[in-house]
Amino acid sequence: MDNNRLSEFLRARRARVRPEDHGMPCGARRTPGLRREEVAVLAGVSTDYYVRLEQGRERNPSPQVLRGLAAALLLTDEEAAYLRATVDPPQLPRPRPAREYAGPQLLSLLDAWTDTPALVYGRYLDLLAVNPLGDALFSWLGGRTSLITAMFLNPAARDFYRDWAVVAQGCVAALRAANPAADDRRLRELVGELSVRSPDFARMWERHDVGAKTASAKRFRHPLVGDLTLDFETFSVNSAPGQHLVVYRAEPGSAAAQSLTLLGSLALTEIHDISDEGHILHELP
Repeated sequence: MDNNRLSEFLRARRARVRPEDHGMPCGARRTPGLRREEVAVLAGVSTDYYVRLEQGRERNPSPQVLRGLAAALLLTDEEAAYLRATVDPPQLPRPRPAREYAGPQLLSLLDAWTDTPALVYGRYLDLLAVNPLGDALFSWLGGRTSLITAMFLNPAARDFYRDWAVVAQGCVAALRAANPAADDRRLRELVGELSVRSPDFARMWERHDVGAKTASAKRFRHPLVGDLTLDFETFSVNSAPGQHLVVYRAEPGSAAAQSLTLLGSLALTEIHDISDEGHILHELP
């Protein structure tokens, strides 16, 4: 990871904006995206100044310049916030963060949802807690707790997610959105490992997508109940910044709802089989 995230971000996003997005003629171009001088004009700065930004020779643009760059690069509000975070004053390297864990009230909430798969993940996409139906739905994890690592290094992920590339890119964007600090040791280690071990992750990380998970639908292929499509909603946990609660649901009366019912029955059978071991809700280590 380059310490100058600003220049990396500008280069990556400039390549993804088409001239016609700003009503400019495309013409013959050797490389995709806008030219540097075009971004400069759109952002209201000189070409020389913009070149210095991309080359890392200028690292402290004003708020006005950042607003101009966000408009020129067609950034969303979330992406513009990430852009602003790239120019925060440098700090001393921070120590490794304390272990994240799901609080008892959150665990009780998950425990009450017997008919709804639900889970909690942390800032680095670590699975912190999952209820029994969620555990049954994500059985492909096989006890692994890092969702982002499993997504790229566990071959079962590509079978489970029928739109794996879309889901994987969303995970990468969420990881970047949740960790804008350049001095984050855990993030550097995680990105470094995945970039070496997964060419797909390295390619997606270089896109510099920024976007937290929100609400959508996902298509799964479960080894026990087959294909099913579930809607999901993601909630920020205000009592634990950086943590998110994800709740899945099936359209009532749909084939997916029937599959969830079957999956719940299978999970309930497993709970009965191991009832002597106590509480089934998992708070992951």
